[in-house]
Amino acid sequence: MKDVSGRVAVVTGGASGIGLGMARAFAGAGMKLVIGDLDEAAMTAVGEELTNAGAEVVTRSCDVSDLEQVQNLADLAVDTYGGVNVLCNNAGIGIPTGTHNMKLDDWKWIIDVDLWGPIHGVEAFLPRMIEQGEGGHLLFTASFAGLVANEGLGPYTVAKYGVVGLAEVLHRELRPHDIGSSVLCPM
Repeated sequence: MKDVSGRVAVVTGGASGIGLGMARAFAGAGMKLVIGDLDEAAMTAVGEELTNAGAEVVTRSCDVSDLEQVQNLADLAVDTYGGVNVLCNNAGIGIPTGTHNMKLDDWKWIIDVDLWGPIHGVEAFLPRMIEQGEGGHLLFTASFAGLVANEGLGPYTVAKYGVVGLAEVLHRELRPHDIGSSVLCPM
């Protein structure tokens, strides 16, 4: 996709950090935005900031570990703008502690957000993108921890390795649909 003006981007975790940077960049390029995040105050502030700068923006509270909430975010995008062209599976969490100290509930929480969140994004958005027939792009935010194991980040590393694998598989599988897939691995 070279001309993105007027197209629709969805960003999970879009109220802060890398997600906020993506949302600002997409707005600056003339894209319509759907921002999902759990921090409603920050999300409202970002929505107002981007709207005041001239962007079309809708927001919705979204816990990516819950498939129904991600499906609701997809519904919002389709109901508001008629479709989705770019999905940024960006929301993520981590607990910096030794793997041997990690509680099973913490493992579950991290895997649910960091790996199941992107899987939920694919489940909720990809069939709609294929049906639109306009091509598009899936972007996954992983981490350098998805490429190289890092001490003190066991569950996070496990999840991010999975995200890298998911993005790479989709890159190959989605070519016939003109839908790209890439993964961001910041450090």
